[in-house]
Amino acid sequence: MKSPLTLNNQLTLNNGVSMPAVGYGVFQSAPEETAASVETALKTGYRHIDTAAGYGNEREVGEGIRRSGIDLDDVFLETKVWVSDYGYDETLHAFEKSATKLGVSQIDLLILHQPMPQHFERTLAAYRALEQLLADGSVRSIGVSNFMPHHLAALREQTQIVPAVNQVELHPYFTQPAVQRANAELGTVTQAWSPIGGITFYPGWGENRESVLEDQTIGRIAAEHGKTPAQIMLRWHLQQGRSVIPKSTNAQRMAKNIDVFDFALGDEDLYAIDYLDRGVRGGPDPDDVDPSTWDLEIPEP
Repeated sequence: MKSPLTLNNQLTLNNGVSMPAVGYGVFQSAPEETAASVETALKTGYRHIDTAAGYGNEREVGEGIRRSGIDLDDVFLETKVWVSDYGYDETLHAFEKSATKLGVSQIDLLILHQPMPQHFERTLAAYRALEQLLADGSVRSIGVSNFMPHHLAALREQTQIVPAVNQVELHPYFTQPAVQRANAELGTVTQAWSPIGGITFYPGWGENRESVLEDQTIGRIAAEHGKTPAQIMLRWHLQQGRSVIPKSTNAQRMAKNIDVFDFALGDEDLYAIDYLDRGVRGGPDPDDVDPSTWDLEIPEP
């Protein structure tokens, strides 16, 4: 299948909206660090910022954009509704909270953070609110995060609009082929969180994890192309049509993570990276956890 990626770092979503394929993620970015990091990212060349109500740093993302001097119209803003705000009216209000904190009147991509299958009726109501926000012009596109194929199927049975994006854990050690197929069948862009396998070496996420950045196969391919392992993994995603949202607070790594459009991986490289899949999830399984039990409420602006 031909990749929807163009040479100028743009993906066209299923509703015609253009989205930069490489975004800058602020997951686990402390509020006091976020504004400076976002400002640096934008000055480095990023034009897509991914945040979430649950990250607690939307206000600082907005501040970073203002500090950067980049016109807001040139920045693609993506954020997520947390499960404590699921429900129709609750999700409409969640948009207002996020927009106020970000300092915008319109959000480019608003997605549901979790499928929450234990309370899926609330998830459906939340998604119907996203559909209304799209119809009103309050958002330009809508989507989901951490949805598995059966969650997508259940959503499609009871809602009208196909998600533009499904953001899921995806890196060379966990490629989620079934999710990618389900997304492709719907025309939904697969967006990778932890695209360079950061989930495999974050402190506190388990023991005996192996960093994908230290994988020998990726190291060999990186040496052959004169690139970093992170650049190789990001290019692997892009050539297969995925969006990526790498996170780094280091200015040099930020620059390298977006500098991935001057080379191409061969088929053998792509197959070799695909073959690294271990089928082992690094983050929480959305079917095994009930995020409504997590002590996380989204404050008012």
